[in-house]
Amino acid sequence: AEVARIRFLTLMFLCVSPQTLLSEKVGQMMDWASKRAVIRLNGEKFRRFVRAPPRNYSVIIMFTALQPQRQCAVCRQADEEYQILANSWRYSSAFTNKVFFALVDFDEGSDVFQMLNMNSAPTFINFPPKGKPKRADTYELQVRGFAAEQIARWVADRTDVHIRVIRPPNYAGPLMLGLLLALIGSLAYLRRNNLEFLYNKNVWAFSALCFVLIMTSGQMWNHIRGPPYAHKNPSTGQVSYIHGSSQAQFVAETHIVLLFNAAVTLGMVLLHEAATSDMDIGKRKIMCVAGIGLVMLFFSWLLSIFRAKYHGYPYR
Repeated sequence: AEVARIRFLTLMFLCVSPQTLLSEKVGQMMDWASKRAVIRLNGEKFRRFVRAPPRNYSVIIMFTALQPQRQCAVCRQADEEYQILANSWRYSSAFTNKVFFALVDFDEGSDVFQMLNMNSAPTFINFPPKGKPKRADTYELQVRGFAAEQIARWVADRTDVHIRVIRPPNYAGPLMLGLLLALIGSLAYLRRNNLEFLYNKNVWAFSALCFVLIMTSGQMWNHIRGPPYAHKNPSTGQVSYIHGSSQAQFVAETHIVLLFNAAVTLGMVLLHEAATSDMDIGKRKIMCVAGIGLVMLFFSWLLSIFRAKYHGYPYR
């Protein structure tokens, strides 16, 4: 009779306990989410609220290294975008307990990094309600960048939860534009009796050239995708300024390409001036040699970057 009673109590515990445990976990997660949009997890909390069943909610986790001694500038930039996304969800009228946003810092949960064999940061992973994360549950940061809007699209694809990203007002852009227009207006007013510079072909040619160089270097892609400036490997400390994939780029990479394109353009201008100007022959020879050197050197470096990104490209 005693054995039967113990078996009955054990069976009742197994039937009731999972629901009770799930209710407690959801209640705790909701309580944390009400206080902070991004829940900070250590190893013990990760194992209890993410890895251990039962769980009927998804957890989006950013694995990062935010401590100053880690010198991870990309982590701080990605964290700002992640906070914007999490706050957009927290204050949304559609907010439910279906998805939670969390963060594991290396210095607070190094055992979690070891558990998941993770050696780079930042990394975003979706932990679905059932089963283990699949390959698509790891966000392609190097391809998509860490803009809040891009992460929101990935979250919608993995959890079917659509989040409208609401950014805090940023007056820096309009302020700078206003100052620029005021500066141009002031210069035009001061020179109102002599506006011949507006008809100067060199001024307009230089302005158009700068615009073309900015666009062809990939600045618009940076504005849309929001990629990191560079990537630092946390294990080796090596910093990469050129992305190894043809489907993505770093901000530093676009600056390098812009510089190389500008140098090639300068070389072409020198060659043209050497061929058409009325200078003495000695100066024209110097301009010609300098132009050829600039074109050959910087165009070869451009091809090297192209070969590094498009593997198998046959030309040098």
